[in-house]
Amino acid sequence: MTVKQKSILNVALQLFADNGYDATSTKNIAIEAGVSEGLIFRHFQNKEGLLSAILSEGGNKIANYIAPIFELEDPKLMLTYIIEIPFKIKKKEHAFWRLLYALKWQKKEYNTDATKVLEELASKAFKTLGYADPATEAKLLLLFLDGAATHILLKDKQTDLKLILESLKQKYNL
Repeated sequence: MTVKQKSILNVALQLFADNGYDATSTKNIAIEAGVSEGLIFRHFQNKEGLLSAILSEGGNKIANYIAPIFELEDPKLMLTYIIEIPFKIKKKEHAFWRLLYALKWQKKEYNTDATKVLEELASKAFKTLGYADPATEAKLLLLFLDGAATHILLKDKQTDLKLILESLKQKYNL
């Protein structure tokens, strides 16, 4: 990928995350990226092509967060790692994650592959630990984490994230 293509993707990501996918035009992206709108169409065909490229690149970010869990055998370590994921999101990745969350509502699209994997791994860990209903407990945990991620991405200063993280770990005796 060329430097200009990366620049276009970075600008599109930031504008999509800040203003919403539907409210962002390729013209706005071109102006912010300092390129012609034609160049965007040449490299990405259209706005959907831009979004697809951003999400494809983002899939690697998601995989990087999940991959280490497969190396863990101890169910408590697995749960600890899963719980810590939203708290480990790097600041420079916030725009990508905000975009994912926004798309969930704006386009009623949500790639649940990563969520399904985390839910299966958490359910397996809860089953090993003897929870009565491991599948429901895994869903509940992911709901907690979804809320935590929302607070982190929206920079809610009123929420003590360390306290929430420790409370979740305590809840599961980790």
